[in-house]
Amino acid sequence: MTPLTLVSAPTIEPALARRVRLVCFDVDGVLTDGGIILGDAGGARVELKRYDIQDGLGITFLRQAGLRTAIITGRESQSVALRAAELQIDDVIQDRRARKVPALGALLDRLGIGWDAVAFVGDDLPDLGALRRVGLPVAVGNATAEVRAVATLQLTRTGGAGAVREFCEALLRARGEWDGLVETYVRAREEAV
Repeated sequence: MTPLTLVSAPTIEPALARRVRLVCFDVDGVLTDGGIILGDAGGARVELKRYDIQDGLGITFLRQAGLRTAIITGRESQSVALRAAELQIDDVIQDRRARKVPALGALLDRLGIGWDAVAFVGDDLPDLGALRRVGLPVAVGNATAEVRAVATLQLTRTGGAGAVREFCEALLRARGEWDGLVETYVRAREEAV
């Protein structure tokens, strides 16, 4: 039997990690594997997406660490609204014309946050403009060559298969917060009801 080889997790420079105040995620290809299921239920259009449960816990940890979270996607989907509500994502922007730079710029103006305090996790060409401007551009493992070329952090996992969790853990480890968040989470689940 071949021994398991551990893949080294990506690392983020601690000063950069501490500068981040807002973490933005694309959806298709980042929070999902990029596939969609379209159907019809009684004459109504239905769109389904598959999300990774471990990614969700990573996003929850970001919020518990005091970071603001946002989804900026180029598709409109009730599935995204449902998942964002479930995870208590702070800001959700669904723009079918994929104008992510002006959408993110307006959000930053409203929040009083500079571009250098933003991490953006993306995978494809609609993300490129935002990735070129933010302080921490992140590419998932299945990102296009153009996205990988501008990303300062390249994840090993693919969208919908743990990439978001990999990023959340790397960011929170660099900030020195991961272990404490894990212990708090575990202790809360060990308590008697």
